[in-house]
Amino acid sequence: MLNSSMARRTRMSLLLLALVASVAACNKQEASTEAAAPAAESAVSGAVAYVSTQDAGVSVIDLATMQVTRQIDVKAQAPRGLALTDDGKQLVVATRENGSVSVIDTATGELVKQIEVGKNPEFVRIRGNFAYVSSEPSAKAGPPPKPGEKHEEDDDDDDEKIPAKIAVVDLSKGEKIREITGGPETEGLEFSADGKQLVITNEADNTVTVHNIETGELVKTIATHEYGDRPRGIKVSPDGNTYLATLEFGNKILVMDKDFNVVRTVDTAETPYGIAYDSKGERIFVATNKAKLLQVFDAKTFEKVKEVPTGNRCWHFSFTPDNKNILLACGKSDAVFVIDADKLEVTKQVEVKNMPWGVVTFPKAMGSLEQAK
Repeated sequence: MLNSSMARRTRMSLLLLALVASVAACNKQEASTEAAAPAAESAVSGAVAYVSTQDAGVSVIDLATMQVTRQIDVKAQAPRGLALTDDGKQLVVATRENGSVSVIDTATGELVKQIEVGKNPEFVRIRGNFAYVSSEPSAKAGPPPKPGEKHEEDDDDDDEKIPAKIAVVDLSKGEKIREITGGPETEGLEFSADGKQLVITNEADNTVTVHNIETGELVKTIATHEYGDRPRGIKVSPDGNTYLATLEFGNKILVMDKDFNVVRTVDTAETPYGIAYDSKGERIFVATNKAKLLQVFDAKTFEKVKEVPTGNRCWHFSFTPDNKNILLACGKSDAVFVIDADKLEVTKQVEVKNMPWGVVTFPKAMGSLEQAK
């Protein structure tokens, strides 16, 4: 009887030990899952988009909720182009009315400094500690002319076409250190694949110019008039072998090889503007303003894949950092359209008032104003 009782107690002890071990393992797994969940949620909630609005400042969109969470006062009028430093700590915004860029601390939303860069600054690109800012000193007031027309003030006098300066701003010093001479009314800016050259679209004289980024020396000029006028957007492919420029008054994409030789054109809908590749370089996206479409092309064949109906005056766009959505700023719709990047369908409109112009994200993503690292 004693031996039998001892055996039962031993079996019960073993069962209790096994139960305790099982409960401990479950608790450990639950704790691990709970610890991982906030980290994943934090990674999503930390992603944001910055949208410049021409009649106000910069709106900040939380990409986890697709809601505007705050407004940034850039302390100047008519913000347009914008770009982030690689660490996301500073946002540089071109402000047209005072010929400056506003440097913003993204953590606080406060202005760090305003730096004069030149008349009518428009695009901003950042590489390392340097910001490159295009300008339009010869631009006329009022809406742009229709294809084939001129501003009533325009004539054949070369003085009307003032060469634009690309301001080079040292962000560590907080000052403009030099200038690169572009064409009249410079627009889009792009870095060459090797980072040694700056590629500029010049809408007033219908050229794309390539410059040594260190010396500013003009390396090559590509005339676009025979293909179409008013070059606007400019983008290099992820593999560095192709450059694309949108021709607003040609309704075309100009396709150039890695040496900036024109190899072909691609027809688009009316008035193409912002342009970008996806992160894999498989598709090309073009915002066509008057056609109110985001057009999608196969990057190898240049065949049209799809057209996504959008809003009014949609110029610039960006992928979200996870590449799942595209954010398209539509100025006269007072909205940012959210487009599913796989289904190529509009899923939401985020209200952003005061004429949204451009959009970039952090972490950085592919877009018409930015190139993901």
